[in-house]
Amino acid sequence: MGKRLTQIATRTGDDGTTGLGDNTRVPKHSLRVQAMGDVDELNSHIGLLLCEPLPDEVRTLLVEVQHELFNLGGELAIPGFQLLKPEALGVLDEALAQHNARLPKLEEFILPAGSRAASQAHVCRTVARRAERAVVALAGTETLHDTPQRYLNRLSDLLFVLARVLNRMDGGDDVYWKSEKIRRGETSGD
Repeated sequence: MGKRLTQIATRTGDDGTTGLGDNTRVPKHSLRVQAMGDVDELNSHIGLLLCEPLPDEVRTLLVEVQHELFNLGGELAIPGFQLLKPEALGVLDEALAQHNARLPKLEEFILPAGSRAASQAHVCRTVARRAERAVVALAGTETLHDTPQRYLNRLSDLLFVLARVLNRMDGGDDVYWKSEKIRRGETSGD
């Protein structure tokens, strides 16, 4: 891996470029830097979610996710390098199956709302989707391993499920969308 930062204000980015882990410099508006930033933002939002009261198993899972997202960011920062291992997908799949099994089947659309923790999980979910889109865009122009894209896709699904779990933590429920068309029994399109 590239050198670790020993000083934060280097001024080397004042020209609109940033250094990658392989010591190359790229424009700060590049697709790679966008993907790195979106993954970093997602990790920060998960850190904020971890400030909320959470079940121990959810907390442990999210801390592991933060480490994997750091690996993913490192992989994006070093072209051609692989830090996020395919086994990380298995952890998400297992958690999805475990938490989904405890939830009632969804019959309606839900709003990204409810408890503060659930709402923050929904924010994490939307940022995960944006990070996924950024990684997909980068993969359209450069060769990437497929694990980052798959991980972000699976993680956004898990965050949706965790939001539902967190809404039920203290006897709550999902916040359902109240569609006027559904209420009136109209199901066909206009």
